[in-house]
Amino acid sequence: MAATPQTYANHTRWHAPFHFFVVPVLLLNVFWSLVQLFRAPGWNEAEWALVSVALLVLAFLARINPLRAQDRIIRLEEQLRYQRLLPADLAARSAELTRGQIIALRFASDEELAELIARVLSKELQKAADIKKAIRQWRADTHRV
Repeated sequence: MAATPQTYANHTRWHAPFHFFVVPVLLLNVFWSLVQLFRAPGWNEAEWALVSVALLVLAFLARINPLRAQDRIIRLEEQLRYQRLLPADLAARSAELTRGQIIALRFASDEELAELIARVLSKELQKAADIKKAIRQWRADTHRV
């Protein structure tokens, strides 16, 4: 059975163990440790609250850092794609694109890439969500972190 084609409506990547287990458990832990600290102030409770917050921050860093590395790889892949597909003048101007715009444009098919980049550079499309909504032929990215 074929997988559902990726579109703007379904492209968000939810990593179930992180988003639906780790984050809720750590948030509950922070909340509970703060409740305990306010109920019975003391060094042990303060230490537990601090460790709880540190664990939550650690979990987010463990998620964010690979996403930043992925964004760098996407930028490199897209720069190579621009050199291959775009006219020289448009490829040169692609350096004006922001990280978010480049990441949004990765979903555009090869056929509509030049048109969309021209629209972004002319300030017609600026936000990543607007760029993604303007894509007519979606190029799926199923290998994301």
